Amino acid sequence: MSPFPLALLVLFFGLAAGAVWWAGTRLPRYVVALSDKTGLGQGFAGMLVLGGITSLPELTTATTAAAIGAPLLAMNDVLGSAAFNVLLLAVADMLLGPRPLTSVVARPVTLIQGVSGMMVLALIIAAITADGRAPLAGSYIWPIIIFVAALGSIHIADRAERRPMWQVINQPELAFTEAAKQRDIGWHRLLLWLAGLALIILAAGAILAATATQIAGQTGIGGSLMGFLFVSAATSLPEFSAIIGAIRHKRYELAIGEVFGSNLFNFALILVIEVVASGDPVLMRAGAFEAMAALLALLMSGVFVLGLVERRDRTIFRMGEDSLAVLLVYAVGLAFLLGVSPVL
Repeated sequence: MSPFPLALLVLFFGLAAGAVWWAGTRLPRYVVALSDKTGLGQGFAGMLVLGGITSLPELTTATTAAAIGAPLLAMNDVLGSAAFNVLLLAVADMLLGPRPLTSVVARPVTLIQGVSGMMVLALIIAAITADGRAPLAGSYIWPIIIFVAALGSIHIADRAERRPMWQVINQPELAFTEAAKQRDIGWHRLLLWLAGLALIILAAGAILAATATQIAGQTGIGGSLMGFLFVSAATSLPEFSAIIGAIRHKRYELAIGEVFGSNLFNFALILVIEVVASGDPVLMRAGAFEAMAALLALLMSGVFVLGLVERRDRTIFRMGEDSLAVLLVYAVGLAFLLGVSPVL
């Protein structure tokens, strides 16, 4: 039982959320500056730098939850964040206005990032449905395979960014693709701001996760649903603010790369959860809820990747058809998860 009353926990949550939002909306500017100085593409910079920084709350939550004996909460935070991040991208699509977000992004690296994330999710589902068992090296080989696959996906995306193999013929209009002009930022100021914003997100994100866990716990919600719905929503707030900041500055590839990159970093945390947690392998303890959570994230990613391939320019309620489909898939998937969720 939490030593703090519910009202105080809500206050802490709100203050931490404000700090994370402030830091997240300012991150894209400095990530773009780093991309310009180092030659990294927007998509890869969004995946590697922005995605890595905004995944810091998940790292804190996963480590803490696994250490205190709640590894499934940590696992569902990772899987819930993967689905929630794609959901946030669909919601942010409404900011673009007359064009769907997927119709103005035309680089192969974004597709590679999305498909790679789907493949890693397929490995996670395989590990869960196999009860963590493996024919070679025992049950602990699965987290290592998932970790290597996540890092390998980042490497493949880097290679695709540096050597694109194809190019879209009908490029989006200049009004949607032109980069916002900004003054050059010196290396000292750039690194100082990136480090400072990362620390703010790490500290405030940890408070978000802790207070969300305690708020959900005081309401009597089961641990699996708590991790998937409440804790993942709290730890995904940095991603949402970064997505909003990137779209407002017309850095659309940065926004999509941030989501797919953050998901890949989160999947790599399964190995951290396994190392920190005591007892039986975590993937052996996962069940139908975790498998369905991973499947939901995979389906939502697939819908968005399909939108990137098709690049239709029709909007409904100020969002693309793919974004609307993502919202519907999430709603249906959440209804199924509520049906199989173990309740305390």
